[in-house]
Amino acid sequence: MRVFVTGLQGYIGTVLGAVLVERGHEVAGADTGFYGAGRLFDDGTAAPPCLVRDVRELRREDLAGYDAVVHLAELSNDPTGALNPSVTYDINFRGSARLARLCKQAEVSRFIYSSSCSVYGRGTDAFRTEDSAVDPLTSYAKCKVLVERELLGLADDGFSPTILRNATAYGASPRMRFDLVVNNLAGWAWTTGEIRMASNGSPWRPLVHVRDISEAIACVLEAPRETVHAQVFNVGRTRENYRVREIAEIVADVFPGCRISLGTSDGDDRSYRVSFDKIHAVLPGFRCRHDAHSGTWELRQLFGRVQLTRAMFEAPAFTRVKCLRALISDGHVDEALFWRSRHCVHRGARWGG
Repeated sequence: MRVFVTGLQGYIGTVLGAVLVERGHEVAGADTGFYGAGRLFDDGTAAPPCLVRDVRELRREDLAGYDAVVHLAELSNDPTGALNPSVTYDINFRGSARLARLCKQAEVSRFIYSSSCSVYGRGTDAFRTEDSAVDPLTSYAKCKVLVERELLGLADDGFSPTILRNATAYGASPRMRFDLVVNNLAGWAWTTGEIRMASNGSPWRPLVHVRDISEAIACVLEAPRETVHAQVFNVGRTRENYRVREIAEIVADVFPGCRISLGTSDGDDRSYRVSFDKIHAVLPGFRCRHDAHSGTWELRQLFGRVQLTRAMFEAPAFTRVKCLRALISDGHVDEALFWRSRHCVHRGARWGG
């Protein structure tokens, strides 16, 4: 299958590209290059061809001839979405909706959208399913809901969207992120000996390894069209729902001798437990191969291999909102997050530039 991945050089995209190539797919994609300085390690795989292009600037001819598009290229996570809600809306909703329509015009038959369990917002301890009401609390999550509705409205005999509501990602990726809860707590543990939580640790978070997200995408691509047409799937494993303080305890077990420090409130009201029964029932070829404990061990081994320092851990390139603020303040991108000049794009650079 010929697959075009937006956000191909991002945290998920770099892992996904390798997974799809391993499974025999022909892969190419596009990436705007915001996080090009955030390459923590080389995984030894050849990078698929990638256009340096904003998702808002993709053209129909860029997509022609592909069997499927996997759409990852949005402003990632809730703090980044809050940086400028109007720009988030422009990229994450309008840009994504435009891309879907372009795919339909270009006769791309399959479209996989990377959504998020953050659409569930907050609630009781009851498990949320794909049929549960959504309660998006942030610009990021609200845009996810809008895109989901747009895609389902476009579905027909020639255009088959599938929506994947990913749990909170974690795990090693060449294009690393340290603004994800497991990665963040593990990074603090390694570099300072302290596991720092901004909240009191009571919110629920479901977790899923970045490679398991990639495997889920591959399974959807390879499933019969009628199985996944216009379907929504939560991506993760039901037993991988944790309170944040439980995640901290897992990290403390892997990094012995670390002290756990609790915050009071970071203003984040999100708390949700999620059921992942549907994806495992409908796609029997999919299973999560990682859990929070094994994934944290993987991070510990990675940190030792790359000799992670606190300066590396706190570098803007590995935290989405810090990276975008730096690009704006340095004049590399404008307030609408368009590059001022193409020479500013960091292509393949490591954390140090």
